[in-house]
Amino acid sequence: MAVSYPRKVLNSIGPKEVFTEVVKERKAQVLFLNSYRFNEQRSCAELTNLLEALDGKPQELCREISHHINDEARHAVWLTDLLCELGEDIGNPKSGSYIDELNALFDKGADAVQQEDGLISALASINATEKRGCQTFSAHIAALRQAPATEENQRIRETLEKILPEEAGHVRWGSRWLGQIASRSPEHRQRVNAAKSKYALIEQAAFEAVMDITAGAELRRLGHLVEIANTLPAWERPGYVLERLPQALLAPNLQKSRLFAVQRVLEDKPEKLVEQFIPMFLSGLRHPRPPMATSQN
Repeated sequence: MAVSYPRKVLNSIGPKEVFTEVVKERKAQVLFLNSYRFNEQRSCAELTNLLEALDGKPQELCREISHHINDEARHAVWLTDLLCELGEDIGNPKSGSYIDELNALFDKGADAVQQEDGLISALASINATEKRGCQTFSAHIAALRQAPATEENQRIRETLEKILPEEAGHVRWGSRWLGQIASRSPEHRQRVNAAKSKYALIEQAAFEAVMDITAGAELRRLGHLVEIANTLPAWERPGYVLERLPQALLAPNLQKSRLFAVQRVLEDKPEKLVEQFIPMFLSGLRHPRPPMATSQN
């Protein structure tokens, strides 16, 4: 069965590079922690919707999802307590939401989860997002281990270290279910692999939509749409792209994130606007298209 891995942003910026810088700036680290809190909180609602759509069948899968919801709620509590203890805000993130970006990219015409293809799609999407969570938390923890061992950094690391094993467990149960379905026949294996590739592309596009605020991000969003559309039947591709084209090119959340980033720089270190932020922003022009997806068998 094919295994898809999260890609780097702009094919060059990986989690290690990101979090080495994040842990140096307290405000940046707090922003990431609050985004984790928000995503864990929101995922409870998303998983609850899935559980209700399944309507109790298959029973063992519904049981797995119920435990998953419990884990996500616990993670949200831990992160909420952490931020409150640090004296920080727990409001909704001011920049774009990863889960909102995911929902915008999902194919609304996909089969209902009671049908086999719909169930495969739901499992593949959960699996892709949980892999991203593992990658993100692992990189953040590794960066904190290299950062100054302040009491605050230690408190943050301990919280993330409690969450990571459960995130890994979410990947395992999803992979197990996908593997069971794939083992039924060569056709099932092909359908599972196709879904895993499709939702790896969707997850990457959503992740970059939140992370990439550099020049040319709108064109890269459009490139991602074309990549995802190419996984659909030919007659569905134009509708998929056209429905999402205004959002990709106008990207109000992207503009809001850019403005928020500029405001942060001006408030904290205005001299870095010209020295660092503008060069970083213009660096996006070197990558007009998203990197191509890769998978390993």
